[in-house]
Amino acid sequence: MAKWLDDAIFYEIYPQSFQDSNGDGIGDFQGIIERLDYIVGLGCNGIWLNPCFQSPFGDAGYDVEDYYLAAPRYGTNEDLRRLFKEAHKRGIHVLLDLVPGHTSTKHRWFQESMKAEKNPYTDRYIWTDDIWESPEGMGCIRGISDRSGSCVVNFFSHQPALNYGYYERNRPWQQSPEEEGPRATLEEMKNVMRFWLGMGCDGFRVDMAGSLVKNDPEGKGTIALWQKVRAFLDQEYPEAVLISEWGEPEKSLAGGFHMDFLLQFGPSHYNDLFRCEEPFFSKRGKGDASAFVKRYEESREKTKGKGFICIPSGNHDMDRLARRLKGDELKIAFAFLLSMPGAPFVYYGDEIGMRFVEGLRSVEGGYQRTGSRSPMQWDKSTNAGFSSAPRELLYIPLDESADRPDVESQMEREDSLYQEVRRLIALRKAHPALQNGGGIEFVYAPQNEYPLAYVRSAGEESLLVILNPAEREIVFECGCRLKETVYSFGKEAENCGEGIRVSPCSAGIYRI
Repeated sequence: MAKWLDDAIFYEIYPQSFQDSNGDGIGDFQGIIERLDYIVGLGCNGIWLNPCFQSPFGDAGYDVEDYYLAAPRYGTNEDLRRLFKEAHKRGIHVLLDLVPGHTSTKHRWFQESMKAEKNPYTDRYIWTDDIWESPEGMGCIRGISDRSGSCVVNFFSHQPALNYGYYERNRPWQQSPEEEGPRATLEEMKNVMRFWLGMGCDGFRVDMAGSLVKNDPEGKGTIALWQKVRAFLDQEYPEAVLISEWGEPEKSLAGGFHMDFLLQFGPSHYNDLFRCEEPFFSKRGKGDASAFVKRYEESREKTKGKGFICIPSGNHDMDRLARRLKGDELKIAFAFLLSMPGAPFVYYGDEIGMRFVEGLRSVEGGYQRTGSRSPMQWDKSTNAGFSSAPRELLYIPLDESADRPDVESQMEREDSLYQEVRRLIALRKAHPALQNGGGIEFVYAPQNEYPLAYVRSAGEESLLVILNPAEREIVFECGCRLKETVYSFGKEAENCGEGIRVSPCSAGIYRI
């Protein structure tokens, strides 16, 4: 594993919405370059850049038209190379978003694959043998070309699925992963990775990584596929990093990924913490973290310490963290996010509490996700400092609230969320026990109870993290005694008889 991952803290950038440098209303590579010092100042040393390849943008760039060409609205390939270089000068590593499971219907591969005549791209996508047969349980594209067959889609109907084969096959058109078509698809995706690693990127976050081999109920075929990718990278680019959107770390890490996320889908119970009717981190104190903890511990046990399990503040597919949590609740949530093992991921704007913008029409396939993709709010100037374009040209409308948060204002206030996030990141960097590979033991996480408490450890250092978002004082027993306060938000906890007394709406980290 690349050594830099040991203390990596990532910042996710949605390029359309981060910083517009040329006044066309859409963020771009130069805008990101201009804000790299901000990312360093926050304390992050890694960037996950959402898709930036040529695309018709029916799904915000997740419908790729050309894997080898940067989208002109962001800049050129040379601009992207310069972004890598400027990031590296500042000690920042950059991961591109790789979408290996599907393309746009406008991709040259698909245009060739639609032809009735056999050609090198005929089996680049998954087609049935007859126009009247649709793939069971999957959407499809059909009736748009002379080819007699229906093409599997991976997500939206304009995203045809690339062919990596079927693990369990029950129809003649379902190919084995070892057949010529699926093998050619995988080799071409390796070529895409070679191209961008050669240009200077440091690795990839892989979209829908668990979906490549079809009819693969236990993931065995997809795991084997990614093991081949891992072997190729280890041989040619041993420092290249792979992060998966899979949500099942026991599978993705076995496949050779360095990290996987616990996300809003799958069995993680991630939403129990931040995005449900009664989130655990709400001050109402009616939430429950126990199911999340149980699943997290199961994942740790199954992966046996291999790779990282990451818990992001959010991403472009979820409601903003601040849609359900407010004020001090956000600070306590970040005390959790920045004291857990695995590499933290901060979604742009979450560090200032950017809100979900309600009531927006869908933009580029965002639908209900559009409100989490609004422009970054830098200051109180025109368009919050995001762009000099007329307001109607902005990629997505801004949060028009009079009290919308912005970076400049929060930098000036010591009690702001931004400053709390900076403190927590600095604290994480200063304590090996809090870093990505440190151990964890949950010492208090009963069902429907507060607080949440766990011990982080590395070498000789052991730190107890106590999180009490609830508006009530609590005395609990966890078998630990507090010796020294390392960090506190709100009133510090204190030893009390055989237990520990925790103040309302507080977070603390203590030597034990």
